[in-house]
Amino acid sequence: MPHRLDAQLEFLAEIDKLKSILRQNLVGDRSRRENSAEHSWHLGVVACCLAEYAQEPVDLLVVVKTVLIHDLVEIDAGDTFSYDPSPKAAKVAREAEAANRLFALLPDDQRREWRALWQAFEDGSTAEGRFARVIDRLQPLILHDLTGGPVWKAHQVKRSQVVARVGVIETCAPALWPWVEALLERATRDGWLVDA
Repeated sequence: MPHRLDAQLEFLAEIDKLKSILRQNLVGDRSRRENSAEHSWHLGVVACCLAEYAQEPVDLLVVVKTVLIHDLVEIDAGDTFSYDPSPKAAKVAREAEAANRLFALLPDDQRREWRALWQAFEDGSTAEGRFARVIDRLQPLILHDLTGGPVWKAHQVKRSQVVARVGVIETCAPALWPWVEALLERATRDGWLVDA
């Protein structure tokens, strides 16, 4: 086989490990925790379904690529709970190191492209990266809504923490913000979130 295909197949075998990374969120029927591969798949579908709500024009293929690859770093770095109080600098360093290792498995052109997409997601430096962040923040809200917020309750998450985390939705997809506000109001009223 050509070296390029060998490298691509090695990468594809490596990223299968994402299926084993468990997240805090429950799947909609509350039967188990969601894994990171399921999260990435769901983000791709959410992006396709809700692309019309992006505040800026976006290339949907780039957004979908971005959401599909953005959590591959969790293979090495693990999943960090969104409301983990520990310093973010360690997480950022672990994930950058993981991105360097994983994307280096790819042929050079794909390595450069995919590493750049991952970075644009991390720093919100492109319209597509910003909208991918919107989708990444919205999808867990959908799951919290479906499940009745047990993960928020278990971790005593504050409404203010959620607002800070999902603020990119208001900025980059403001048409979605009323739904978010309604969910947060209900979640606070029903005791899923701490009102602080």
